[in-house]
Amino acid sequence: MLLLFFTVPLPSFLYNNLSSQLQLISSEIGVWFIRQFGISVYLAGNVIDLGSMQLQVVEACSGLRYLFPLMTLAFIVAIFFRSAWWKKLLIFLSSIPITVIMNSVRIGVIGVLVEYWGTSMAEGFLHDFEGWVVFMAAFAVLLVEVWLFALFSKTRLGFGVIFTPGFPAKKTSHEIVSIAKSHRVPGPFVASIALLLLTLVASLVLPNRKEVIPQRALLSDFPMQIGEWHGRRKLMDTMYVEALKFDDYLLADYKKEGSPPVNFYIAYYDSQRKGASAHSPRSCLPGGGWRIDDFDQKTIKGVKVNGVPLRVNRVLMSKGGERKVVYYWFQERGRNITNEYLVKWFIFWDSLMKNRTDGALIRVTASVPEGYSLKKVERFLDQFLANVVLYIGGYVSN
Repeated sequence: MLLLFFTVPLPSFLYNNLSSQLQLISSEIGVWFIRQFGISVYLAGNVIDLGSMQLQVVEACSGLRYLFPLMTLAFIVAIFFRSAWWKKLLIFLSSIPITVIMNSVRIGVIGVLVEYWGTSMAEGFLHDFEGWVVFMAAFAVLLVEVWLFALFSKTRLGFGVIFTPGFPAKKTSHEIVSIAKSHRVPGPFVASIALLLLTLVASLVLPNRKEVIPQRALLSDFPMQIGEWHGRRKLMDTMYVEALKFDDYLLADYKKEGSPPVNFYIAYYDSQRKGASAHSPRSCLPGGGWRIDDFDQKTIKGVKVNGVPLRVNRVLMSKGGERKVVYYWFQERGRNITNEYLVKWFIFWDSLMKNRTDGALIRVTASVPEGYSLKKVERFLDQFLANVVLYIGGYVSN
């Protein structure tokens, strides 16, 4: 029964966060592997720069497609392995580092092949075939681990013997009839059948609820002149639009005299029921090579949204000699939320109580140029938010 757990996909926000972390780890180990062959390579986030080509370790290469199948196989192996419980547990848990290391080796091997035999080594059938070979190798490593446990055990059982399940002795027909008569139908079984029938009837009788999609203005009409701030609209690359799956977005640079440019971004979702939801900048930014130096929360003085003081996540990040400050929050059906996990809870709750799951991620970013202090740049961000929040309400539903 526990095996069925592996058939259930992770919630999207957990999957995305786990995937982004695995991408970074796999990229770092993969680059280390490439350098062992004397190849010059540069790593920026999850982008591996070989000079002649850049390899991007995307979500599909994070290792999650290895991890869940290998964990499932490790679970089955552990169940059948006739040994101590702690050995079973070690076999199951070892599938995680095996996956990470073998996936990193795969990325490293692709980098080496690309360096010597060209970009075709990272594309099409060869790319997929390499993935299959490495997965089978990962499973072989798992079996070698079991073999070593058996080899150094006191009993020294053969490889075939340790996987032989123990079956109960056969019973006579008289014993079977006697056991059947002495057993009643279990209460939990009756309760489960009753619950299933009740759910079936309810699903047939109750009408299908159509999700409420509130009316609002399109972000393409968002003003480019806000007080002293003059904006210039930007277009997002198609690959990012397809990955983020929002229904509407705004990306623009605003500037006023004496201030560095402030990048303003809104990703709006009409519905977040089916996995399309706001991606947290905290998990996405490191993929571009940015390092998060500081992360905390901040209340913007004198600024209110939906009648409450605006509280934002504040991120200070750096790459090379460049520094940036990021403020972001989630504006969801009249709530201003900074916690990514609370966002998911309120999506669930509001889908039940309000039949709504619309919402938006709102982010402002500014670089810290030479001659500007961090506090000065943050003051400009605070001033920009004080002006822009007055306009957001018509474009993000409350």
